[in-house]
Amino acid sequence: MSELINIAVLGAGSWGTALAALLARNGQQATLWGRDSTQMKEMAACAENRRYLSGFDLPKNLAYSSDLMASVTGVEAILVATPSHTFRVLLKTLKPLLQPSQVLICACKGLEVGSGKFIHQIAKEELGLAQELALISGPTFAQEVMRGLPTAITVASDSAAVAKKVVDWLHGEHFRPYRSSDLVGVELGGALKNVLAIAAGIADGLGFGANTRAALVTRGLAEMMRLGMALDAKPETLMGLAGMGDLVLTCTDDLSRNRQMGLALARGLSVEEALEEIGQAVEGVKTAREAWLLAQRWQVDMPIVEQVYRVIYQQHSPKQAVQDLLSRDPRAEGW
Repeated sequence: MSELINIAVLGAGSWGTALAALLARNGQQATLWGRDSTQMKEMAACAENRRYLSGFDLPKNLAYSSDLMASVTGVEAILVATPSHTFRVLLKTLKPLLQPSQVLICACKGLEVGSGKFIHQIAKEELGLAQELALISGPTFAQEVMRGLPTAITVASDSAAVAKKVVDWLHGEHFRPYRSSDLVGVELGGALKNVLAIAAGIADGLGFGANTRAALVTRGLAEMMRLGMALDAKPETLMGLAGMGDLVLTCTDDLSRNRQMGLALARGLSVEEALEEIGQAVEGVKTAREAWLLAQRWQVDMPIVEQVYRVIYQQHSPKQAVQDLLSRDPRAEGW
């Protein structure tokens, strides 16, 4: 039996709600916080997140709040599941409320807009090195976690003791976490797979078939590995759940919002129209620019990422992007 704790989950979107429900079902005293007081009151009244996870009953022991200070005061851990572009601002608000003994668990996937920094780098800049920190990432859809389908993820931390605590809190009958010390690798996989899933959605939306999708996933993994080597990520991390696992899931299933974005772009929708249609954050849109800039900074060849960047930010047509990839000079396979 794992240690029972008080934990605040910040972010009442689909992923934050699913994680809060998981923790509550594991017996943890979980509070789900969201900015919208009307939404949180509705969730408390009907035990359902009708906005993002309609049709799924939430545990009776899950608490709800729109009061950030009340949510995080006195808890042993805080899990952040907000969009990555809001992460630094949220940390600035949290900083005066936190204690170093509280474990901060980050479930965001993306690179900071403007700096290209990882989530763990932002956390250390804003909160200092004394704050206990862990990341979670891997092939996960919120709906499947809510349904209790078997799921495996990676928990990364500089501290083996912190990683073990988070694993114990999350581990349940159908939810299996694995420990890692490779923060860069875990984050890189979680960020880049969103960009590559947009590419897979574009290819499928244009009717290029399973051969093309398999090639995009494989060569996308090669791009991930090349950048990972430049940033000292561990190859085994990128070949694991947080890298290849998440990449395959996000590129191949229509529950993926990033894949949905690619499908919408292939239909001729603009980025703005596609975002409005999807109705939730699509991390790969912002990450595409930062990943392309990171590749330029480290002089890493990432042609698929480059074409996604050009489609989103330079009005390059999806058909031309695919043609540009196919017309590249032949080369030996490898990283």
